[in-house]
Amino acid sequence: MSRLDPALQSVYDTVLQRNPGEVEFHQAVHEVLESLNPVASKHPEYIDKAVIERICEPERQIIFRVPWVDDTGQIRINRAFRVEFNSALGPYKGGMRFHPSVYLGVVKFLGFEQLFKNALTGMPIGGGKGGSDFDPKGRSEGEVMRFCQSLMTELSRHIGEYTDVPAGDIGVGEREIGYMFGQFKRITNRYESGVLTGKGMAYGGSRVRREATGYGTVFFTEHMLETLNTTLSGKRVVVSGSGNVALYAARKAEELGAVVVACSDSNGYVVQDDGLDVDELIQVKEVERLRVSDYAGRRTNAKYVEGGNVWEVPCDVALPCATQNELDAASARSLVGSGVVAVAEGANMPCTPDAVRTFQDAGILFGPGKAANAGGVATSALEMQQNASRDSWSFEYTEQRLAEIMHGVHERCASAAEEYGTPGNYVAGANISSFIQVADAMLALGVI
Repeated sequence: MSRLDPALQSVYDTVLQRNPGEVEFHQAVHEVLESLNPVASKHPEYIDKAVIERICEPERQIIFRVPWVDDTGQIRINRAFRVEFNSALGPYKGGMRFHPSVYLGVVKFLGFEQLFKNALTGMPIGGGKGGSDFDPKGRSEGEVMRFCQSLMTELSRHIGEYTDVPAGDIGVGEREIGYMFGQFKRITNRYESGVLTGKGMAYGGSRVRREATGYGTVFFTEHMLETLNTTLSGKRVVVSGSGNVALYAARKAEELGAVVVACSDSNGYVVQDDGLDVDELIQVKEVERLRVSDYAGRRTNAKYVEGGNVWEVPCDVALPCATQNELDAASARSLVGSGVVAVAEGANMPCTPDAVRTFQDAGILFGPGKAANAGGVATSALEMQQNASRDSWSFEYTEQRLAEIMHGVHERCASAAEEYGTPGNYVAGANISSFIQVADAMLALGVI
């Protein structure tokens, strides 16, 4: 890890002391703090008025149990979380994740990242995140519904369109959002459609929301490539994961002329040298809810590698879209050796710190998740706008707004990096630009 300014080191030491064992949160905080070294010397007020220390401490952390009954009549107990990290810019905004790996440290790291990601969009939304260690895989529709209803029975007292607006994340799609929204409406007797985003089109959802994170990641990648006077057209692209983000990143990359040659799931990866049939892949994963191995079984020119590492596949552009810390230094070196020119994080912090340094030392364009995958929450904010005005926009108009927002995200990152002496460093640019926006709002609001 890089050395921190003494005042920033003091803040980090406090974070370690207050949050023992939460390694993902420690990693996220350190990455931001090391970017703030030049900011701390130029703006001593952020130190003097403890703005940095306050930003690293969530405003509220909610933990509760979720009892539910499975199809055999057995009572199950899961734990759920909502970390309302910072509301200086607007109501807390961030997804809910259902996965066995969820614990307070993961949710806190996601909420911290979300705060800065939301600031980069330029939209009036604060940062928060939530989730549960419930695993929807292998559960029936009835079990998923009963779990979501039980969770919302407790969560409903903490959220609202002017308070905290959850959305989806890993394990939480339109189905789960629908069950949670239905229970919220039932409990509150209000049709407060802006309380959740990622909703279905039948009850207040936004066009492009499903596609937004993946599309936005590709838009950001295209802007990075423009700085090298090139585009995605003809580039070999590898995408990790095969969830919502990965699938629609693959689709948009294909639309822009790239050849998407590989994607993965938790069991292995599929590679197809002449390019995956992305529409068929979406059919297999989203409609039929099958594995990438099932896609490979239908294509004579596709190869499935069980237990393999998708980053072994040579490519020009890498889009890690699965989960945190999935791409390590060894994989980064493999990608650099194969000639990768750009990496953009579609997931939250999927590259380890060593991997990020490997890319940066090699001069590879690297887009951090808080910038590259900001399209999802940006379109959630657009969904909130539509809900507030009782309006519904066309797919084309919403995608245009998303493209404009992602252009703005890229420009904010690039400008801040240039201003603070690290041109081309999108990690530093993203952290500095978003931090200053949140910090200035906090100073204006007093000691909060």
